[in-house]
Amino acid sequence: MRVLLVTGKGGVGKTTVAAATAVRTADIGKRVLVMSTDPAHSLADA
Repeated sequence: MRVLLVTGKGGVGKTTVAAATAVRTADIGKRVLVMSTDPAHSLADA
C-alpha cells in the first residue's frame, strides 16, 4: 500500500497530519518514508 499526501500552501495542520500518519503506519509494522520539500523544515521538528 502506498499513501501520498500532497497539499498546498497554508497553515491547516498538514505537518501534523503527515507526521501522525507516518507514526501510525510505522506502529502497525509498515515501512515508512517521510519526505518534505518545505524550506521551513517544519516536519523535521514535529
